[in-house]
Amino acid sequence: MQLMSSASSQPPADGFAGWAAGLIEALGGPGAGLAIALENLFPPLPSEVILPLTGFAAGQGVLSLASALFWTTLGSVVGAAVLYWIGRVFGRERMHAVWARLPLVKASDLERTEAWFVRHGTKAVFLGRMVPIFRSLISAPAGVERMPLPVFLTLTALGSLIWNSILVLAGYWLGDRWATVETYVGLVSKAVLVLVVVALVAYVAVRLRGARRARHRRTS
Repeated sequence: MQLMSSASSQPPADGFAGWAAGLIEALGGPGAGLAIALENLFPPLPSEVILPLTGFAAGQGVLSLASALFWTTLGSVVGAAVLYWIGRVFGRERMHAVWARLPLVKASDLERTEAWFVRHGTKAVFLGRMVPIFRSLISAPAGVERMPLPVFLTLTALGSLIWNSILVLAGYWLGDRWATVETYVGLVSKAVLVLVVVALVAYVAVRLRGARRARHRRTS
């Protein structure tokens, strides 16, 4: 059965959704897993499109619901593992060397971040899999800090299974209204992005104010 064969079903749009639909039609569960692995490596690819679309495909009989959940979770783990190894190969020493060249930052900032990750890294990896944008980004620091690989893979698999299940099941239950999921999750993604930008602007403002005060004390 083809994904767009039902007269009562809304066909996926052109562009990325059409590409993902074609991949799922051609390869079934492995196609959905491949799409999600690529989404992990390239965060601009939207999981809020791929996962509900996969659930919709399961509802149309293109693949089973169990296959949809298995392959999308496996794809999430594979994509995250690649980023983990990139972080691990890049390493802590290189990270400190790059950090030292950045303007408006201090070595103590990175040291505090590392200390925080040592204390809360397991929660960050697990919960980060359910936060748009951070889903992918959290894997690289785990590699840099050399979190034990079995722990990382287990936390990633559990967090990914929860996130994937919510969106896949939403697409499965919503049927031809699967694209509704993208609208709401997209709003969450935008909110997270705004918060990140605000935090960065606040950080830069504090650093600039501190630099001005330091120059004032030296010249007074």
